[in-house]
Amino acid sequence: MASTYTTNLGIEKIGAGEQAGAWGTTTNNNLDILDKAINGVGAITLSGTSHTLTTSDGTLSEGGNKVLVLGGSPSGANTITISPNDQDKMYFVHNNSGQEAIFAQGTGGTVGNSRAVSIANGSKGLIFADGGGSSAVVTDLLDGISFGGTKVASTAAELNIVDGGTSATATTVADADRVVLNDDGTMVQAAVTNLSTYFNQKLVEAKSALNVSGTVTVTPGGATSVYQPLVVASGSQTVRVAITNLVVGQYVIIDKTTTANSMTIDWTNDSAVTSSGISLGSSAELGIGIFNGSGFSFTETVKF
Repeated sequence: MASTYTTNLGIEKIGAGEQAGAWGTTTNNNLDILDKAINGVGAITLSGTSHTLTTSDGTLSEGGNKVLVLGGSPSGANTITISPNDQDKMYFVHNNSGQEAIFAQGTGGTVGNSRAVSIANGSKGLIFADGGGSSAVVTDLLDGISFGGTKVASTAAELNIVDGGTSATATTVADADRVVLNDDGTMVQAAVTNLSTYFNQKLVEAKSALNVSGTVTVTPGGATSVYQPLVVASGSQTVRVAITNLVVGQYVIIDKTTTANSMTIDWTNDSAVTSSGISLGSSAELGIGIFNGSGFSFTETVKF
C-alpha cells in the first residue's frame, strides 16, 4: 500500500509494508515539517503582482511555515494565492515587501468580495484559510477584535491619534462633538457642551448674595475669578477684597445690587489695603478689580 499524506501539512503516512529500512528518513522529514508548521519562520520573496504560496506533500516548502516574512521587490499590490486550496492554514504575517499583500485561496478571491485579506506594507496580520476549495475564504483574525462582546471599530488612523499621533487638521467644533474622558476610572465620551458648562462654571465663582453690615471681606473660594452680589442694608458700609487663591489676570466683580445706601471697596492684599476709598454711591453699581500677582493693579467702578 503506497504512502498517503495528511490534509493540511502534507505529512507522509507510510503505507503498510512500505519503505523497509527507510522509516527513519521519512520520519525525520515529517518531524521537520511539523517543526516548521509549529514555529517555522519563512522569508517569502515577492516579485511582480502575484505569488503562489505552496505546501507540497512530503517535502519542506515555504507554505509550511507558521510565520511569513514578506520581502522582495513586487511591482505593485501582490496577490498571494495559498495552494492547495483545500488545506486549512493559519499564518502570522509580517509584510516588509514595500507593497500591499493580498492573501487569497479560492478562485477569484478578492478583498472586495470578503474572501481575501489585505495586509498593508509595514503591517502585521494573523490570517487563516478555510480550505474550501474554489470558494475558499481567507480571514483576518485581527479584524474586528472584540472586548467584552463589543467589537472594536476603530480605523488605524483613529488608533494612531489615541496612541499620541501629532497630525492635526482644521476642525470646527460643534455641540454634537464628543471627547474621550476618564470618568473616575471609566472611559466615556463626553459632549463638548458638557465641557463648556464645566469650564464656564470654573471661569467665575458666582457667590451667593451677601448682606453688608459693617466691614466684610470677600475671599475667592478657589483659583477663579469672582462675582459677588451684595446688599447694603443701611448707611455706608465697607467691603474688603482678599487675593487668596487668585492667579494673575483673574478679576473680582463687586455688584452692589441695591439703589439705597453707599459702600466703599478696599482692594486688599489679604490684610493689607493696597487700594482704598473706591466708593459705590446710592445707585446700583459695579466695582471691578484685576489681580496682578501681588495686588489689584486695575480697579474701576461702572455706573448704571
